[in-house]
Order: sequence, then C-alpha cells, then structure tokens
Amino acid sequence: MPFDYTLDFHHTDFRQHPELYRVGKGEQGVLLVEPYKSEILPHWRFRTPEVAQESSEKIYALFEAYLRDEDFVGADMARKFLQMGYTRARRYANHRGGKKYDGPVPTDKKGQSGAHGRAELLRAPEDATKAEAARIFKEKWDAARAYPPYQEQKASFEQRYGK
Repeated sequence: MPFDYTLDFHHTDFRQHPELYRVGKGEQGVLLVEPYKSEILPHWRFRTPEVAQESSEKIYALFEAYLRDEDFVGADMARKFLQMGYTRARRYANHRGGKKYDGPVPTDKKGQSGAHGRAELLRAPEDATKAEAARIFKEKWDAARAYPPYQEQKASFEQRYGK
C-alpha cells in the first residue's frame, strides 16, 4: 500500500495506532508521523562531518532502541531520517544553498519535467564537507536497512498491516 497522506497527522499517535502507518517509498512521511518526528528531528543535523557523525549515531541508537522495543514504526522513521540525512547533505553538496529545482512547485504537473514539474538547477562544484556528511549518513542508512532485526520486523509489520 502507498503512504497515506490523507490521514490526520496532527491528531494521530502512530505509536498507539501502528496499523495506520505505511512504509511507503523512501522518506515518505518523515516529517509527519508523530510522536517519532518530534523524538528524532531534534537530533537530525548534517552541517559538518562532525555534526553528521554525532547526529547519525544518535539516530541510529534510537533506531536500535525502537527495534529492541519492537516498535517497527519508530525504527522505520529513524531509518527515514538517516536516509534524509544522506539525501539532504547530497543536495547541499551538489547545489550551493540546497536549492535543487527552479521556481515554485506548480499546481499543474502535466507535461513538465523534474520534481513536481520543475527544472533542476545546474550543479555547483561539489562541496566536500557536505559530501562527507552525506557519506556518513549513507553508511548508517545502509547499516539500518541491512540490520536483520529491522528486516524481520519490517516483514512482520507488512504481513500484519500491509506494505
């Protein structure tokens, strides 16, 4: 099942209602699903490699704690924050200021290219600091995805509640 953006995210506690959660694709819902967003977001930083290292280690520790508590939704949200650390740091490594696309998000996407129908801006010379921050997050993200307890709990969750 795809990620359900029609849910009332402001009033839904996904720890109490894991059956409403969908893994979705990539980072879907990473800034919506509570209480996990509020628990993980304060630790999410990628400004420098040192900051990224500290951040990714803290988020990975939360990931492991959620798994120990058999809280797959929390673990998957931590995995999404690790992934988002990688993708955002890569964006800043490739695009000075982090702006990847030109113009506002259009309301009509028909016949347009790029994310949400916008053209991708030219890449700047790679920012080595942000590239290293991205590498650090990628390492933790890969470790999270490959972690056997995560894979087991994901399979169990999807069997119980759907993909």
